[in-house]
Amino acid sequence: MNNLYLYGWNENLFQQKQNSNYKDLIHARVTVTHKTCYEVVAEAGFYTCELAGNMLYGKSSSEYPCTGDWVIFNPLDAQKGIILDLLPRQKALYRQKSGAISERQAVASFIDKAFIVQSLDSSFNVRRIERFMLQAADEEIQPILVLTKADLGFNPDETGRALKHISGRLPIFYTSIQKPESIDRLRAYIATGETIVVTGMSGVGKSTLINALCRQDILQTGEISDSTGKGKHTSTRREMVLMPDSGVLIDTPGVKLFGVTNDNSDSLSEILDISDYQDKCRFNDCQHINEKGCAVIEAVENGEIDRGVYESYLKLRREAWHYNTSVHEKRKYEKTFSKMVKSHKNSNKM
Repeated sequence: MNNLYLYGWNENLFQQKQNSNYKDLIHARVTVTHKTCYEVVAEAGFYTCELAGNMLYGKSSSEYPCTGDWVIFNPLDAQKGIILDLLPRQKALYRQKSGAISERQAVASFIDKAFIVQSLDSSFNVRRIERFMLQAADEEIQPILVLTKADLGFNPDETGRALKHISGRLPIFYTSIQKPESIDRLRAYIATGETIVVTGMSGVGKSTLINALCRQDILQTGEISDSTGKGKHTSTRREMVLMPDSGVLIDTPGVKLFGVTNDNSDSLSEILDISDYQDKCRFNDCQHINEKGCAVIEAVENGEIDRGVYESYLKLRREAWHYNTSVHEKRKYEKTFSKMVKSHKNSNKM
């Protein structure tokens, strides 16, 4: 028997289930997503499930279950089942769907904390950290910065300066699998029943970190490339791991681009630590580009705000605007198209 409370099941989810037409069937959590099926964990065991017709044809692909979702399914035998319903998704981490500007894809759901993993080598990039933080903030997911490979040698002063503007917004852990005490400190930050998504670029050591946190080799890890000195990509799917006597970890494939899929300028200002300056601008609708009396621009010119941080703010805000404009135009087109179809059907009835 599996204790689903260790996987995050709670009274609120139970109440949500009571609103389903399938409330008398079994609930489970999605642990792994494949192209055509889903692995789930229920109290009675682990099942491989497919979607029922009402799910497969009645929803868009972006509404299909993702790793971490809670579903209701009908078991066919001791190993297989059919998913009939999906509990309302909460606290999901999204990314921009590949090849589609106006569509987003859920990476994982019901997340309490996001481990933003970066390695302390040549691939360290604070701009990527900002991007991940913005996505987490939109769903009120607590971000945690996990810096790996701290034993390989890095410049603490240089790293500290790069992270200065976000250091007050999230906890920062310097870790190394060669230093078990650094892993112990991070492990202590995970509570029983919590769900942690582990995200970051390929080769930063996400799978290795998860294995170290679990004190056993659960996920496959790649060897270090002789040519680049970086870990080789191994994760190709989103997979859930239950830690012994602790929380749940969700490993995600490395992503090259984590496109912005929200337009919360207040969150962006808070994350990049410029909100105090923009409140002092002469105009309430100041865009912080070339307006007179802009306190943000003045702070950049005086060196109070790093120019790289300022340029990142403008870039992320522009991406968010472009995404939301694309979504708006898509919905407008779909609404117009639906009216045309309805009008055509009505005309044929005459």
